[in-house]
Amino acid sequence: MPSVSGVTTGIFLSEATCLPVKRQGLSSGFLKCYYSFSLNLPVLMVRLSIVIPTLNEGRCLERTLRQLSLLTPPAWEVLVVDGGSEDETVTLADRLCQTLTQSTDTTYVLTHSPRGRAVQMNQGAEVAAGDILCFLHADTTVPDDLVAVIEETLADQTVSCGGFISLMAGAETTRWGVSLHNYLKTYYAPLIFHPYLFFKGLRLLFGDQVMFCRRQDFWKCGGFDAALPILEEADLCLKLVRQGRIRQINRVVQSSDRRVAKWGTWKATLIYLYIGFLWGVGASPAYLKQFYEDIR
Repeated sequence: MPSVSGVTTGIFLSEATCLPVKRQGLSSGFLKCYYSFSLNLPVLMVRLSIVIPTLNEGRCLERTLRQLSLLTPPAWEVLVVDGGSEDETVTLADRLCQTLTQSTDTTYVLTHSPRGRAVQMNQGAEVAAGDILCFLHADTTVPDDLVAVIEETLADQTVSCGGFISLMAGAETTRWGVSLHNYLKTYYAPLIFHPYLFFKGLRLLFGDQVMFCRRQDFWKCGGFDAALPILEEADLCLKLVRQGRIRQINRVVQSSDRRVAKWGTWKATLIYLYIGFLWGVGASPAYLKQFYEDIR
């Protein structure tokens, strides 16, 4: 919880009861506030930084950034971390970051990093100004109340990390079977391979589930392992569970089915199972990466 002079006891107030806030360089408006009983002052809610690692995401990035501009309440900032795109991603991100920063109550920033999703997300976390970090794939859309849902989840101090249910869909179909398996995998994978940690609160979340955590917990456990070319989110869960429980909340985000569309449903499911099993028994992530090609 945000605090003033160490005071954290209070209640949330509606936007109508809060003082107008003028953020530097942005338009004025109302932000949700936190009311401190002892100081009789409204205090801003925890700030959320959304980190988006990109690599040749020109086809879907604009939709994602524009959709984030509709969040209510708004995110504090959106950080696009590019890993050397060769398409129009950088040009598109640069234009949209400037436009959306001027027209919304969220700061949009484009930054650059060496290639590698774990490396890029760590880079975004390093420059982020928010108290909470949210890691979002460029091909994933989120509910309009994302910020409120995340803040409500992390208001429980026994929870260190959370993620959503990922519904995989494309222009022509919704991948119900694959989505169901991915939902169940969050539970059965830690139960099989890490039963002790499962009962301590471990759930295995993956990139398309829009993971979020407190910034201090993220860095306390060392962030993402930059050496991992795959399954860096699952590895982070194994570290974050030492700080508290990990939750898959009962809300849906929608992710692109482009990988399943290319592989086919059965092949994709078998690859996911094969990679998950080998990872669970300790196979090298570098070996596993050969089965998980980049698809745009």
